Amino acid sequence: MESKNDTKISEFLLQGISEDPELQPLIFGLFLSMYLITVLGNLLIILATISDSHLHTPMYFFLSNLSFVDICFTSTTIPKMLVNIQTQRKAIRYEGCIVQIYFFTLFIVLDNFLLAVMAYDRYVAICHPLHYMVILNPYLCGLLTLASWTMSALNSLLQSFMVLRLSFCSNLEISHFFCELKQVFQRACSDTFLNEVVLYFAVVLLGSVPFTGILYSYCKIVSSIRAISSAQGKYKAFSTCASHLSVVSLFYGTSLGVYLSSAVTQNSHSTATASVMYSVVTPMLNPFIYSLRNKDIKSALRRFLWRTPGKGSVGPPQ
Repeated sequence: MESKNDTKISEFLLQGISEDPELQPLIFGLFLSMYLITVLGNLLIILATISDSHLHTPMYFFLSNLSFVDICFTSTTIPKMLVNIQTQRKAIRYEGCIVQIYFFTLFIVLDNFLLAVMAYDRYVAICHPLHYMVILNPYLCGLLTLASWTMSALNSLLQSFMVLRLSFCSNLEISHFFCELKQVFQRACSDTFLNEVVLYFAVVLLGSVPFTGILYSYCKIVSSIRAISSAQGKYKAFSTCASHLSVVSLFYGTSLGVYLSSAVTQNSHSTATASVMYSVVTPMLNPFIYSLRNKDIKSALRRFLWRTPGKGSVGPPQ
């Protein structure tokens, strides 16, 4: 007997990373640690950028936006997962699932756009250094950021509304630690062809266009660096974009890995585990990549952390 369609479902069941009860304390501790490190690390980047006038440049403006998005990105999924483990409940309300889909889609697409904008920033800095502040003026920086937010928000609204049109059966178990869009499609009783077309079109358009922009920017950057005569000049030019290049490689590398793992294996829990790399690990590592490889950020963080209220900045204890 077929399950009856129910368009007024109240909740989904998130199966999480593993259903083994003995692993739940370990998973809780691990994800809580990663979440706290992510929030603290990215928050320090934002505060250091705001507090230090030397970092009031387009590059660090975009970096602080990326840090803010990374905090929001992880906050969309991890707190709910931790609450479910702590309360030993797997449920997420239907409305909560839709909200999670909206914000997860918003911030992952926004990450994509911001990385492309930051690649353009590095292109202007290396290929047109004398006109850097003229080209990337505050108006253009604000416009690029606003355009990224707007396109990401419109796509998220579209994807969320497309889910609202679906009806669902009695099997509402999602083999993931958050409401992943494709997993939600698989739980639907109604036809999801249009949803999948819209999703794949958005992935191709909103994924390939920024990635193409990043590749074009770095092709121009490599050409400019090769034209520099001195080895020291080449190293200095490359070092200004090394952190961004590392973050781009990490973001797209982990995303590609998740896609390939989902295509190769039919095990949903394996796919969920792999998705931790781009949804949790990447936002956690970004502050370390930028702070460890960037002298300006390290100096700003040092001044911010060792500041004495009312007495300006003091150096760390000897």
